[in-house]
Amino acid sequence: MNSNSIQQKLEQFNEFFTIEHEFSVNVVLLRKDKTYDYQSFIHSMPTPFKMASDMATLDQAALRPLQALSGVAGQLVEYLNHQAQKIDLLMGYILNQQVDEESHYQGISFGGGGIIFSSETTFNIADYVELKVFIQDDNCAAYCYGEIIEVSQNEALPLYKVIFHFIRDEDREILVRASLHKQSEQLKALSKKRQQSSAHSDT
Repeated sequence: MNSNSIQQKLEQFNEFFTIEHEFSVNVVLLRKDKTYDYQSFIHSMPTPFKMASDMATLDQAALRPLQALSGVAGQLVEYLNHQAQKIDLLMGYILNQQVDEESHYQGISFGGGGIIFSSETTFNIADYVELKVFIQDDNCAAYCYGEIIEVSQNEALPLYKVIFHFIRDEDREILVRASLHKQSEQLKALSKKRQQSSAHSDT
């Protein structure tokens, strides 16, 4: 799919911000005897993933012009946000039905360039894989093809770094937004912890 060197792919992976956060991912090896292109990738994408990203993109486009308004318009934005959250919950439920326990692994970190996951199953560098990424607490999911570009070891299981090869722009944007949202949550939690620690030390 991509003839760049492993070093170039690692640099491409690092071009995007990556956040450490646990999530679910389905990883399935793609056949080595088959040629893949972007059109075949789009054709293989399950409908719920197409619906989820399309709806998220539409929500963002619809709400963006209204977010700077106040008064009655502000109440309208709040109402529309509540409706969007209800739809997100419904889509989250539908997407959870796409989880395949046989190919289910633990994600360690993610971003706009790729993911890192742990697995007892052995994968190899240069393996091409189908990915279904589920950031469940954000009702976020993405379908993509990737390549394993690095294998490392943590205390328990091997860690596999995967760069995205085929991913829709809107799905990459959703993962970027989710990673930034998780960073914001982590920074707030860290700030709160520091404040609590400071309050205890003053007493």
